[in-house]
Amino acid sequence: MITPGIELAVVCMVMVVLAAATYAVAGLGSVAIVPRAAIRATVQLTIIALVLATALSHLWSSVLVLAVMFAAAVFTSARRANAGRSAAWLGLAMATGLGVVLPLMLVSGVVPLEGVALVPIGGITLGGAMTATSLAARRSLDAIEQRWGEVEAALSLGFTDRDARMEVIRQTAADALLPGVDQTRTVGLVTLPGAFVGVLIASGSALQAGAVQILVLVALLLAQSCAVAVTIELVARTMVSRPHRFHPDRT
Repeated sequence: MITPGIELAVVCMVMVVLAAATYAVAGLGSVAIVPRAAIRATVQLTIIALVLATALSHLWSSVLVLAVMFAAAVFTSARRANAGRSAAWLGLAMATGLGVVLPLMLVSGVVPLEGVALVPIGGITLGGAMTATSLAARRSLDAIEQRWGEVEAALSLGFTDRDARMEVIRQTAADALLPGVDQTRTVGLVTLPGAFVGVLIASGSALQAGAVQILVLVALLLAQSCAVAVTIELVARTMVSRPHRFHPDRT
């Protein structure tokens, strides 16, 4: 089992230095990017570790932690979509993904209604839904801006505004699901994801690790597909838009 200590700190520092050096030699950007990211990650994980040590002992505090994580996910996704205040609607997409997966797991008893299980599984599912939502929203809005002529062409053929937009954004937004699908297809062959490795490091059996990882991967597929489906619907109905950058309805 990996435990915190001087050796771990030294190895991490060496890897940070090597990554920064690679940035400098290859001209990838400022050498400060990696150290800043590493320091930020260390501070954030230290704080969350201290919080979780107390919060996971009670169900109500675990739910509160998950709520804070959800708020942060909505803020992050909204910022990435660059859709102004309308991007707050993306919270509905993530809530849909999380709302389908978690109750199914809890009601079935696969995941116990305990903070120590609820927060990790909920966090992983929420993170996947956030990534898919952000990509789908950004690509959908970009597609509408870049291919507005096709939207107008569809409108001239009698399509409704919603259907005309959907013709342009559906396939583009679907690309947001590819990372999750590829990860599921290649698991065990190309990568060993975090849940699998985590169970092994925690002295679990390989079968237990595989079962947990399959649960996580399938949950992510469901959460992300639901989140993307809601996202493109929100964009198609102009509930999420970029009025400060583009005004297609006024052309």
